[in-house]
Amino acid sequence: MNETASPLTVALNGVPVEYGSLPPLDLDRLRSAILGEVGRGLRVASLFALSSESLEGVELLAVLADDESGNLRLGRAVVEGDSYPSLTPDCPQAHLFEREIAEQFGLRPEGHSWFKPVRFARSMRAGHDAWNRSASEPVVAGDTQFYRVHGDEIHEVAVGPVHAGVIEPGHFRFQCHGEQVFHLEIALGYQHRGVEEALLGGPHRATVHQFETVAGDATIAHTWAYHQNLEALSETRVGARAHVLRAIALELERLANHTGDLGALAGDVGFQPTMAFCGRLRGDFLNMTAALCGSRFGRGLIRPGGTRFDLGAREIDELLGRLLRIEAEVTDAVELLWNTPSVQARFEGTGIVSRAQCIQLGLVGPVARACGIERDARTTHPIGMYQFVNIPLSTAHHGDVNSRAFVRWLEIRRSLQFVKQRLQKMPEPGETRPKMSALKPDCLVVSLVEGWRGEVCHTAVTDARGKFRRYKIVDPSFHNWAGLAMALRNQQISDFPLCNKSFNLSYCGHDL
Repeated sequence: MNETASPLTVALNGVPVEYGSLPPLDLDRLRSAILGEVGRGLRVASLFALSSESLEGVELLAVLADDESGNLRLGRAVVEGDSYPSLTPDCPQAHLFEREIAEQFGLRPEGHSWFKPVRFARSMRAGHDAWNRSASEPVVAGDTQFYRVHGDEIHEVAVGPVHAGVIEPGHFRFQCHGEQVFHLEIALGYQHRGVEEALLGGPHRATVHQFETVAGDATIAHTWAYHQNLEALSETRVGARAHVLRAIALELERLANHTGDLGALAGDVGFQPTMAFCGRLRGDFLNMTAALCGSRFGRGLIRPGGTRFDLGAREIDELLGRLLRIEAEVTDAVELLWNTPSVQARFEGTGIVSRAQCIQLGLVGPVARACGIERDARTTHPIGMYQFVNIPLSTAHHGDVNSRAFVRWLEIRRSLQFVKQRLQKMPEPGETRPKMSALKPDCLVVSLVEGWRGEVCHTAVTDARGKFRRYKIVDPSFHNWAGLAMALRNQQISDFPLCNKSFNLSYCGHDL
């Protein structure tokens, strides 16, 4: 399908469109458009349902990302019954979205290849239940049928949801022959909090705090996406200094988590020096965020129209001094990984996700870039400071643990350089946060922010009063858990901790 023939509406990151300007398509035409655009290289950034205000039934709304042009494609269709032809057999990127739509709105995707609950949640749409349970029957996390492999000497290993360490709950079901993993099925939903339902009718007084805890280690990414939507819908201008402070905070968040991940990967293969050093250095990066706003995770920093806190000349000099010291220490600690043959022997060739699998599943973030995919919203869909200062894409090409670790190291180096340069060239102070006006009614806006795990996608749809009619959150983990399952195929089950940490996905960011 060529671009001019597409019935989908073109949009930009963080730029609102009138909801009525999206023509309601019939289901067949929307399906054809999605498959055609994905076939030519676009990807499903978000796919969700919302109750129709002007038409009977439920609307499906698709957000496709075009990383080559930097545009988005938006399309909607009304489902009048309780089912529609599934996209999943022809577009695997849609598989989890369609299961979620069924769970929330009672729409059954006919022909879905593995139809089962995502979060075991009750429906957002009154009177509907996708799994044909009675209204009084409890919906219990983990109460589902798991895929089974049958044959001689096949055995099943169940891990979680309660784990031996201090870790969030999630269940992993392995189908094995000896040590070899044939199939891994991942069941989540144990931390389902009903965040999207709580956002309806907002923004409320508690809304910003809910976004700050969507995934606590990605607070800056999620709150930035949320505030960009608010600012777009209220035509609120953000000043240059605030743009720089937001970018510094986002890169500090990336630095802390990438450094911690490299230390944890070293620990998983028993390499204590890097594990110990990176564990401490992660804390140093978190403390730099605390120096910026008083919270190690960045809570309270981003507010409509700018930031709640600023940096004086003394604080800037102090942060630069800390950064130079940490840069030297993290370089020494991580270089030990690449210079230790026993570490490389465990990293290389372990947990491979092919480039084809990555494209087919729509994976994002360092996981995608480790497969050679140039997919980074800071470059492909830039916002704020990233529109003016480019961070080079960090890629590797083998899709294994080593590539995922190496991409993190490249990003650490480039984020360090970015933060140093921004601190040295801070715009002059003096800006004040403008008072935010009411949100535009009957509008839609999509915000993409490249968090440390990958692309955070927030879509806000307002009603006639300018309140949230629907607010859809897609954490990068929602895309990438399927990639972890693929990485374990034909691996040794003892490689699971290493593969799992090389993805380091969020349970609560998925569960919402």
